[in-house]
Amino acid sequence: MAHKEIRTADAPVPGGTYSQGIDTGDFVYTAGVGPNDPATGVNIDGDIAAQTRQVLVNLQAILAEAGLDFSHVVKVTTHLEHLKRDFAGYDEVYREFFTAPYPVRTTVGSDLMNILVEIDVVARRP
Repeated sequence: MAHKEIRTADAPVPGGTYSQGIDTGDFVYTAGVGPNDPATGVNIDGDIAAQTRQVLVNLQAILAEAGLDFSHVVKVTTHLEHLKRDFAGYDEVYREFFTAPYPVRTTVGSDLMNILVEIDVVARRP
């Protein structure tokens, strides 16, 4: 299978030259997604919990467009603007969306553009 673009109106429109996701047949890769409300096109206000929840809802929509869900995710990469301050709040919301066995995960502190969290995932087809 050739690389296939994943596009859904239920997730934020890319803010640059990239796809929301790419389906390679065996794997689905998402772009880094922020707390943008796709209905308004605006980043939501709020603390790390609110922003993390919106990011995960956005990722859920991209995965759903490919016929997958969070149970198919094998790798998560998370960027937090304030790693030490926000890790616990981020992790608490993360547990609402993922169940054991949890995907592998990398969480780093990053200089983000007026948001608190950005996440991308890799999912594998069964």
